[in-house]
Amino acid sequence: MQAVGVYPGKKEVGMVGHPRPIIRGDGGVRVRTLEVGVCGTDREICSFVYGEAPKGYDYLILGHESLGEVVEVGADVRNLKVGDLVVPSVRRPCLREECRPCRNGYQDFCSSGEFIERGIKGEHGYMAEEYIEQEDYLYLAPQHLRDVAVLVEPLTIAEKAMAQLWLTRKRFPWEQDDGARPRGAGMKAVVIGTGPIGILGAMKLLSEGFETYVYSRSPKPNYKSELVESLGAEYFSMKQVTLEEFAERVGQIDLVYEAAGIFKSAWDILSVMGENGIFIFTGIPALGDLVSIEANRLMRNLVLKNQLIYGTVNADEFGFREALTDLGKFQQIWPEALRRIVTGRYDAASYRELLLEPSKGIKNVIRFA
Repeated sequence: MQAVGVYPGKKEVGMVGHPRPIIRGDGGVRVRTLEVGVCGTDREICSFVYGEAPKGYDYLILGHESLGEVVEVGADVRNLKVGDLVVPSVRRPCLREECRPCRNGYQDFCSSGEFIERGIKGEHGYMAEEYIEQEDYLYLAPQHLRDVAVLVEPLTIAEKAMAQLWLTRKRFPWEQDDGARPRGAGMKAVVIGTGPIGILGAMKLLSEGFETYVYSRSPKPNYKSELVESLGAEYFSMKQVTLEEFAERVGQIDLVYEAAGIFKSAWDILSVMGENGIFIFTGIPALGDLVSIEANRLMRNLVLKNQLIYGTVNADEFGFREALTDLGKFQQIWPEALRRIVTGRYDAASYRELLLEPSKGIKNVIRFA
């Protein structure tokens, strides 16, 4: 069957003639791929920064942001049927008995580093006509989300980040969630970056009641700034508004959600984050470049302002289920803006343009059906 993959040993990217998958266990599900999102991780694998083929193969099929349709189920599958739309998760647990996160279903916190990630590390991904997956790693998507469900996986990053946020804010005993108003009401959040993870993060923050600002490089007006402001957030360009002007305009910054993978931009906002502020890293910068910062200032702020910094990667079952729920909410609140995040749908023959040439738009998708 048709698939798109990389040959790490040869440093080649191309179409792969991969055997059509067969269910070999009663818990397996055969899925026909409908759409696969292309992201920065795929592009980095295609530049051979990382990416690990499964044992016995000299190639790795790409793709971890997927929407598919069930075409066959094993005898033990109970909650899925032929015709269902499904979104697969990415990470699989390591095999070490001493890894408590993996043994408890939290492989996104794997402590051994020996986890597997489909389309990234040790297992083929979803950029193929079909794939086999276990029922436990597939999440049912309602039919009304057919046009946007490919965004579930990137949204899980924001879902996990926010779940960790609310846990960390329990350190403030004066803040109690009484359910009377949105949990983020009265707080100000800054989003760095206007890629899919940044825009979906802004949607999540707005839906939680945060007064939300987006600070990005591109001068406004542009496609992304117009989309962001249609949500109800304020957009500022780093090229048009200085850091000092931005900080004065926003005031107390309670939360920063970083989604650009550029440390210089992150450091600028971190340096003006407010008292008791929390900074969340989701972006992964390229290795090699050295960045100079005022480390003493960073340390002083962290201590004197009771600040907190943490990073987040991948997501667990909770993150995927929350993403599906929130995507339905976003569709009701911002139907047009949500659709506009997917800026292009292409056939698999366009893989070189999408993976190897400069990125364009927000989220580009490869269609297999």
